[in-house]
Amino acid sequence: MYRVKRSLLKRVWVVPALLALCGSAAWGQAQPFPGSDVKAIYQRLLPQIQQIRIFDNHGHPGFADDPDVDAMALPADGSVPFRLRSDNPEWLEAVKALFNYPYADLSPEHLRWLTSRKAELKKQLGPAYFSHILDQAGIETAVANRVTMPAYLDPERFRWVFFVDSFLFPFNNQQLGTGNPDRAFNLPLQHKLLQRELAEVQLAALPANLSAYLSFITRVVETTQSHGGVGIKFEVAYFRSLHFGDPSEQRAAEVYARYRDGRIPSAQEYCDFQDYVFRYLLREAGRLHLPVQIHTAVGGGDYFSLDDGNVLKLENVLRDPRYDNVTFDLLHGGYPFEHQAIWLTARKNVYLDSSLMSDFLYPQGLARVLKQWLELFPDKIVFGSDAFPFSDAIGAEESYWLAAQSSRVALAEALAEMVSEGEINESQALGMAHAYLHDTA
Repeated sequence: MYRVKRSLLKRVWVVPALLALCGSAAWGQAQPFPGSDVKAIYQRLLPQIQQIRIFDNHGHPGFADDPDVDAMALPADGSVPFRLRSDNPEWLEAVKALFNYPYADLSPEHLRWLTSRKAELKKQLGPAYFSHILDQAGIETAVANRVTMPAYLDPERFRWVFFVDSFLFPFNNQQLGTGNPDRAFNLPLQHKLLQRELAEVQLAALPANLSAYLSFITRVVETTQSHGGVGIKFEVAYFRSLHFGDPSEQRAAEVYARYRDGRIPSAQEYCDFQDYVFRYLLREAGRLHLPVQIHTAVGGGDYFSLDDGNVLKLENVLRDPRYDNVTFDLLHGGYPFEHQAIWLTARKNVYLDSSLMSDFLYPQGLARVLKQWLELFPDKIVFGSDAFPFSDAIGAEESYWLAAQSSRVALAEALAEMVSEGEINESQALGMAHAYLHDTA
C-alpha cells in the first residue's frame, strides 16, 4: 500500500510541474484581478454571445388565465423580490423591444394598450405567437414546465416537462398544511391534480394497495411521455424537506394500506411513504430515460423553508450509485446555496440550471455566480429563464426577454474577466458560452 501511495504522490507532483512548465511558455500564470483590457474583451465577446441561439432549460410559458401553467400557485399577498416588481424599469425596455411599446412609463392606462396589443398579436399569429416571442428573445428551444401542453405552444419549439409531485400526496393532507399558509393554499391543488390523473386512467378512487398504486403512477408517466413529455419535475421543496430517506417497500405498503381510506397519517408515516415513492419515481425516470428536474432554490411565498429546501439535503440521493442512470437537473442552481451546489455536479449525471437567478439577480450578481461555476465545472451548467405569466400585461413574454438579455450580459462579463485574468482565451470563452446557452442542455 505504501508503494502505491508513493507512486501516486509522484504523479500528483510531476504532472502539475509539467503543466506549469508548459503554461509558462503558453499562457503564464493566471492573475488575481482582471486587467485594463477587460472592458475591450467584454465588448468583443458580447456581440458574439448575443448571436448564440439559446436552449432554455426551464420556464412556465403560457397566458395568465391558463391554470395549467403550473401545478401550484403563489398567494397574491406574497413578497416579491425587487427586480420582479411591476415598477422595475427593465420591463419597459422589454415591452419596447417585444411590442414596440410607444410610451415612456408603465402606467395602468398605458399597460391597457399593451394588453390590447398582445391580444391583437395572439389573434394574428395564433399558435405561432409564443414562437414569435422566442424569436424576439433569441431563444431556439424552450422547456415548458406545465401540467399539460396547450395547442398554442408549438411542440417544435417547446419541450414538455411534467409535474409528478401529486403522486406524493394521496392521503388526507390536512395536517401537512398546519402552521404554513402557503402549503395550506397549495396542497388542495395537488389533491385536485391527483384526482384528475386518476380519472384519466378511469379510476374512481385510490388503488387497493401500494403495488397497484405504483402501477397507476407508471401508467400515468408512460402515457404522458407518449404524449410528448420529455422529463419529470418535482416542486416538492415547497411541501417538505429535500432529504429523502430510504424506507423499505414493506414500510410504504403498510402506510398506504393504513391511510388510503382518508385517515390522517403522522408526519413520520407520511414522510416514509413519500420517500419511497420519490425513489420509485427516480427509478422509473431512469428506466424511461426521462431527466429529473427538481426545484432547489428559495421559493415564492412568505413561508418557504430555506432549511427544508436546501439543495445539499439531496446529496444522499445524488451520490447514490443506484441512480447512475438518472439525469438530475437542479433547477435554480440551489440559490442561495449556489456556491455549494456546483460541487454536486462532480457527479457525472448532475447538472445545474441558472433559472430564477436570471430574474432575481442583476447581471453583475449573476456574473459572480457564473464565473465560479465556469471556473469549476463549465460543462455542467445550463441557462434557464423561469419565464412565468405574472399578469395579462407583464407575463412570460417579458420574462423570457429579460432573462435572456441579462444572462448574456452576465455571461460576457464573467468570461471577459476570466480571459483578462489569463484563465482561458477568447476562443475557449466562446466555447463555454455556447455550452452554457445551448449545447449542454
